[in-house]
Amino acid sequence: MNLPPLSVAPRLDRLRAAFAAAQVDALLVTRLPNIRYLTGFTGSAAMVLVTEQGVTFTTDGRYTEQSGEQLAAAGVEAQIEIGATQADQRDALAAAAAGVARVGLEAHGVTWAQQRDIAGWFGAAELVATDHVVETLRLVKEEAEVARIRAACAIGDAAFAEVRPMLADGPTEQEVALALEWAMRTRGASGNSFDPIVAAGPNAAKPHARPSARRIEPGELVVLDFGCIVDGYCSDMTRTVSVGPPNAASQRLVDVVREAQANGRDAVRAGAAAADVDRACRDIIDSAGLGEYFVHSTGHGVGLEIHEAPRVAKTAGDTLEAGFVVTVEPGVYVPGVGGVRVEDTLVVTYDGADPLTLAPKDLVVA
Repeated sequence: MNLPPLSVAPRLDRLRAAFAAAQVDALLVTRLPNIRYLTGFTGSAAMVLVTEQGVTFTTDGRYTEQSGEQLAAAGVEAQIEIGATQADQRDALAAAAAGVARVGLEAHGVTWAQQRDIAGWFGAAELVATDHVVETLRLVKEEAEVARIRAACAIGDAAFAEVRPMLADGPTEQEVALALEWAMRTRGASGNSFDPIVAAGPNAAKPHARPSARRIEPGELVVLDFGCIVDGYCSDMTRTVSVGPPNAASQRLVDVVREAQANGRDAVRAGAAAADVDRACRDIIDSAGLGEYFVHSTGHGVGLEIHEAPRVAKTAGDTLEAGFVVTVEPGVYVPGVGGVRVEDTLVVTYDGADPLTLAPKDLVVA
């Protein structure tokens, strides 16, 4: 994949520009997706202290070479401290924070026990709980980020096209899920963005059913929800198909959800309230008398995490902006009948939305 380079280093100055609103003089970043966003580091253990003057990056000996290579490749100038123990890393961070009056913590990413421990690291500095400071920067995706999500979505499209015909052969849900994973991996994905959902017949009435050893039978609806990762960025797509012609009850569910999903997609544009996108889907389902069976929100943001801001829900307070990447995924789940969900991932534009998931929505698998 020929992907454009990410512009990582300038993100640190954007973060510093947010310090005043957060009422901090420095931020201790502990959430790994945020560390990757700010530094390019992809390892499993690190902490980063960003001050007005500089960046201190700490990790352990497993990542001595990797951290140096990745931060240099991202153009990030930082003091890299390799600590054999947490105490070593703590001391390096404390030294870097000398003279800082207020140190921000990622409140949503720090446990109570961690907060109590960190309270002793920075001497007289005041610890301040911050609210999604880095995640707010991540909302608007750069073109290079969208390119990675688009590539992941294209892999998902191709994997679905490869696996879809096997549904007619009576495989188990687990076999289909494994085939999807294999197809995405062999096309260049580094992993799944979440464990695939393959749910057929009565299992399709469970929105997050786990693939089972149950065989898929003729006439059943099958919900397939899956995604993969390309260079850290996730994809997400759901398609519902029928193995042979569906019965009348199943066809009605499909028709209603498809209309709702199309209406929701049409509502996505810069300046739209996320709650209005949810309402565009929910009104169709409510009008069909199926509102009680739409039991989740309409969508979510996608990026370095499979579920990130903004929320697309009836209680959401977000307003969509150009460059946001969101899903639109209404669903209806009726015990004893089955379930239907249709999901696309879209980039918000000024005049609408650019779909990234392009797999056809053809219903019947012959």
